[in-house]
Parts: sequence; C-alpha cells; structure tokens
Amino acid sequence: MEFIDLLLKTIALRPYVFVFLAVFLFLASRLIGWRRTGYFMGITFIVAFLCEFSSTHIGIPFGWYHYTGSTVGEELYMLNVPFMDSLSFPFLLYASYCMALAFLLPAESMKNSSPGINLVRMEFPLTARTGWPVMLLTMLFFTYLDIVIDPVTLRGERWFLGRIYYYPDPGTHFGVPIANYIGWAVVAFLSLGAYLPLDRKLLQTSLSPTPLVTRRVLLGCGLYYGVLIFNLAITFWIGESLMGITGLFIYLPITVLLGLRLLGRLPAQA
Repeated sequence: MEFIDLLLKTIALRPYVFVFLAVFLFLASRLIGWRRTGYFMGITFIVAFLCEFSSTHIGIPFGWYHYTGSTVGEELYMLNVPFMDSLSFPFLLYASYCMALAFLLPAESMKNSSPGINLVRMEFPLTARTGWPVMLLTMLFFTYLDIVIDPVTLRGERWFLGRIYYYPDPGTHFGVPIANYIGWAVVAFLSLGAYLPLDRKLLQTSLSPTPLVTRRVLLGCGLYYGVLIFNLAITFWIGESLMGITGLFIYLPITVLLGLRLLGRLPAQA
C-alpha cells in the first residue's frame, strides 16, 4: 500500500512526466509494436537507473552529482534515485530514435504525386533501423536534448520541479559539467546496444506498415519537439533568456535540415 500511495503521489507531483510517458507508449506501440516497446522501455529504464545510481556513488558515467532527497515521502524513490527521473529516459531516447530514423530511413520522394505539400515516404527495413548510423545519430539527438533539459532542471527550485539534485563542482555549461552530457551518450549507447540486437532477433511482426511509417516516425519527432518546447518554455519563464536563446540556436539548423529531409530536398537512401 505504501508503494501505491507513493506512486500516486509521484503522478500527482510530476504529471508532465507521465503525460510524456503515455504518449511514448502509444506512439511506440504503433510503430514497433507492444513487445518491442516493452523491451525498449525496460532496457532503457534499467540502464538509466544503474547509471544514475553509479554516478551518485562513484561519479560514473555522468560525473559526480547528488540528489537532495527534498521530495522523499512526496514521490517514489528507488534507493536514492527519484523514480520519475529514470522513468524519463525511455521516452526521451525513443523520441531521439525517431529523429534519427527520420533522417536515415530509406525514403522515396513523393513530389508531384498530389497537390500541396508532399513529404517523403519512408520504409522501415531491419538493417536501416538497427544499424550503426541510427545508433550514433540517436545518441547525438539524445545528448543534444539534455543540453536544453539539464540546465533548466538544475534550476528546479525556481519552478515546479523543485531542487532535487546538484553538482558539487558546477560545470562550464550553465552550471552543468561536460561529463553529464558524456553520461547521456553512454546511456543511449548501452540501451541501444542492448535493444537493437534484440530487435534483429525478434519476429518481424506487429511493425507499422510501410504506408504509415512516415506518419508514425514523425509523431515520435513530435514527442521530441514537445519535450524540447516544454523545457524551452520553462527556461524563458524563469527568466533565463540566454539559456533559452542558446537552445533555440542549437535546434534551428536541425529543424531546417529535418524539414528539407522530409520534403525530399536532402539525399535519401534508396
């Protein structure tokens, strides 16, 4: 009963996390099926928790940081790590994975097929969605997202997150050490390193049919931008204009390139 009570308190305290999580579960199940979604979520959650627990004890892989414990009794913790923190990694990694897929999946240009804006039509072959290029680009998008997320969460006492952690040695990027971003890349590498080979071994069933792949990948990209906009909005709301503008400049070229790719203006794999 205590677990259920703390879980309900966690949902009430962090509703935005569970909204993003619910969106991820729905979107991922439509693209890769429930079985793969379960593996993706379970693997990423476990890897994230172990990495967070390790960093708070030996400083690897995120570097040294500590949770304050200020919300103990108000939300669910796993040992010294807030449950919602590790729970965020699966939907952040899936959204980053969809961004990588949007750039790297084989795609056919649909120009002149109908009036209006014609987006490319993506395919979903096993080799393309589980290859090293997708893995490496996912790691990049995942780490880029934290460049916006971590500086504003570090200032959680100025908004409804609360001051839940701190770095004993503040870093050069708005107080965030570079080691933290390396840690995010490590989490992505370990999680995908376990999930992608598993994807290759599973039966190729319950996957999105080709005509719907583009739409469902783009919905995953929408989740990515939803998280990004949420964090940028908080950044500007607490008055950190330089931090917010930095985030906008980071994502402006990415967004332009994504638009060109979807319109078939960038080279697409055959």
